[in-house]
Amino acid sequence: MKRYSAFAVAKEALGYHQGWERAWGAPEMKSEYDVIIIGAGGHGLATAYYLAKNHGVTNVAVIEKGWLGGGNTGRNTTIIRSNYLQDASTAIFEKSRSLYEDLSQQLNFNIMFSPRGVLMLAQTEHELRAWKRTAHANRIAGVPSEMVTPEKVKQICPIIETAGPRYPVLGALWQARGGTARHDAVAWGYARAAAEMGVDIIQRCEVTGVDVVNGAVTGLQTSKGPVKAKKVAMVVAGHSGVVADMAGFRLPVESVALQALVSEPIKPLLDIVVMANTVHGYMSQSDKGEMVIGGGADSYNNYTQRGSFHHIEETVRALKETFPVIGRLKMLRQWGGIVDMTGDRSPIISKAPVEGMFINCGWGTGGFKAIPGSGWATAGLIANGTDPMADPFTLGRFTEGRMIDESVAAAVAH
Repeated sequence: MKRYSAFAVAKEALGYHQGWERAWGAPEMKSEYDVIIIGAGGHGLATAYYLAKNHGVTNVAVIEKGWLGGGNTGRNTTIIRSNYLQDASTAIFEKSRSLYEDLSQQLNFNIMFSPRGVLMLAQTEHELRAWKRTAHANRIAGVPSEMVTPEKVKQICPIIETAGPRYPVLGALWQARGGTARHDAVAWGYARAAAEMGVDIIQRCEVTGVDVVNGAVTGLQTSKGPVKAKKVAMVVAGHSGVVADMAGFRLPVESVALQALVSEPIKPLLDIVVMANTVHGYMSQSDKGEMVIGGGADSYNNYTQRGSFHHIEETVRALKETFPVIGRLKMLRQWGGIVDMTGDRSPIISKAPVEGMFINCGWGTGGFKAIPGSGWATAGLIANGTDPMADPFTLGRFTEGRMIDESVAAAVAH
């Protein structure tokens, strides 16, 4: 596959850019694979890439019922951070953040990673105590984050109102090396790199059944016909419960919509990410100038990918009190993504009750930031049967009482 570079762009320009290859192919599905990954979102594609890169497993298919990156990967708000509370969480999220740092170079694809910093506001005394606790835990774990004063918050983010009557800013948890990346580019980069190493990416191929014989998975039934597999990984985010039901087991997750919107484009106004969990909102500015705004998840189970006016109104009304300057902006578009939530707000990376089947789900509202680390850990689990980053997130923790409680550090929104 042709390597992307400034020299390649200049060379192709002389030929009116007619010589570029397809970033990934459209192969016919084989009759059998060593590993099939259900779901061609960021997590599934990253798993396929690290299976090939780290473990030499290349007889792999990633099958997707829609188009590559068309689910939550293309519907999130691109935030990257690793300032979680529990040791298991900080390990996988910091691994992910560190992989994002040079992922463009590793994949030879510009993911537009921007370590602009993430500011998590404390607007109640309870929240201030929680962020202080998280900052201490991060320091012990070696994760770079710090508490900052309201004065420092104003210095970092001049447009913020720190003395609001309902939502005063009492401090904030600041991670300077957090930031954003282009969500589509992350999926495209992993897809291109995985395909180059021999992974088949099969789009428009819906899984309609899971073949299980004597308690072990043997293959899948799909809209393009049956396919055999020695191992199957289920990486389908909000539809995890649906696929698990096909295999004959249940998962402790619930699916809800998470909504977001962008404003009309404006001149540069905000050069960091700000999360205001008390008012259920967070905001950053895209490279195109749009204000990217998101809020909390719906309070009821659903599979919709549409936004709802009342939820957007609630989020914008609250954010406007903390950022009065955005009050006259017009909304450009809104959308929803389907997220799968566990009881402790931590993911499941585990062997399934069916032999040969693996689960990667339950990322809730924080899946994008975890894509590289999740793929790394899931690939290790599939290849070796165990992985140090994945092992704490086993499905068995819910029956054994080993919860990884991230209900505070995960925040209301993500």
